[in-house]
Amino acid sequence: MNVPTRPPHTFSVAPMLDWTDRHCRAFHRVLTRRALLYTEMITTGALLHGDAARHLHFSASEHPVALQLGGSDPAALAECARMGEAWGYDEINLNCGCPSDRVQSGSFGACLMATPEVVARGVEAMRGAVAIPVTVKHRIGIDNLDSYEHLHQFVRVVAEAGCQTFIVHARKAWLSGLSPKQNREVPPLRYDVVRQLIQDFPHLTFVLNGGIGSLDEAQTHLTWAGGVMLGRAAYQTPYLLAAVDRDVFGESAPTLSRREVMEAYLPYVEEQLAQGVYLSRLLKHTLGLFAGHSGARHFKRTISERAHLPGAGSEVIADALGGIPDAVLDTRELLPPPREPRPLALSEA
Repeated sequence: MNVPTRPPHTFSVAPMLDWTDRHCRAFHRVLTRRALLYTEMITTGALLHGDAARHLHFSASEHPVALQLGGSDPAALAECARMGEAWGYDEINLNCGCPSDRVQSGSFGACLMATPEVVARGVEAMRGAVAIPVTVKHRIGIDNLDSYEHLHQFVRVVAEAGCQTFIVHARKAWLSGLSPKQNREVPPLRYDVVRQLIQDFPHLTFVLNGGIGSLDEAQTHLTWAGGVMLGRAAYQTPYLLAAVDRDVFGESAPTLSRREVMEAYLPYVEEQLAQGVYLSRLLKHTLGLFAGHSGARHFKRTISERAHLPGAGSEVIADALGGIPDAVLDTRELLPPPREPRPLALSEA
């Protein structure tokens, strides 16, 4: 397959609170050069009134990378979008999908689906402030506002404000009665709703998110969707990302083995250790690298027990890899994901 011109939105890794930090993105970038990566959701208040540099800093190797914002005030969104563009992000994304109590109390996230005009004003303000793309990530509905007519209106109003790309988590969200974890699992997936959006708005790009558990599933959805976004599967079984450049984007570079992945990530680890970052923060994103293979338990246990200790360094990685057979370290085989992935701590927006 030769599709080198496919845009980054063809395959992306979802923004996940407390998980897709800059170290996670640096690790994922070792696995794939082409997939679009996202920050965790960052609120406008955190950027305007907190340590903006801590939230916005990222490595140049992470491109293409998008900044996801949480907020609803147009002026604040515009200013934060300017900050994101100045820091070098490739896209600004507005979160209209996270159902946690924290975002509800701040009147942003999934609750914004009840007020498409508010979203449109935010999108318009951000587009007026930056030259990079402004996109929206949303659900297919919330609470009793779950008719297709309401979703159609939401997309129409926001598109009229200039948004051309919508990332659709193909589940509704219950803002009361379900936890963030339950909101990722209980409301049924409705891929048919996303198909209908594509039919009704052929001039827009719709990226499918929700329930995609493998690269094979992603490829199937790419036959009809403008792109796919993987969340928990990409985080908990990250080695599937190693085949994305070849299988999705049509590149000819060989897929790295898991040994080569860790070797390629090691210089970043050593650089961050020298800057005082704890090893546990750098390695927690690698725990699923050997999922389904012999030695996976040793790898995870070694890192979990030792990476947080004072002075822990690259010797922990060597010991963790030492319990894995060479046949596993050097294979380029992709295995199916676990049937019941370990849930993330907070919402995949």
